[in-house]
Amino acid sequence: MATLLGYVPILTLLLVSGGIAGIALLAPRFLAPHRPTRRKHLPYESGMVPIGPAQRRFPVKFYLVALLFILFDVEIIFFYPWALQLRALRGLALGEMALFVSILVIGYVYAWRKGAFEWER
Repeated sequence: MATLLGYVPILTLLLVSGGIAGIALLAPRFLAPHRPTRRKHLPYESGMVPIGPAQRRFPVKFYLVALLFILFDVEIIFFYPWALQLRALRGLALGEMALFVSILVIGYVYAWRKGAFEWER
């Protein structure tokens, strides 16, 4: 039971942040005036009359670049706890991180060879 008391601040943080998020999402629904009109539901086009559909198709290249950015950005996060515990973990951690980095480099080289980083062809 004594070890669970260490989690009380985390639970408090989650409850407070969830409460603030709930209030921020629900307060406008109850406090703001709601008068929908046809003009308000039109897509915003800088005051111009909309021509054609509001949604345009983006090339897949945008999504590929975003996906690669997120992939490599999230993987970099794993370096921080490893760097903090490197002395305690010793050689095993260094070997596992070398394996992790080699897998990342293989993925990076694969994406590079496939032309994922070229903006235009």
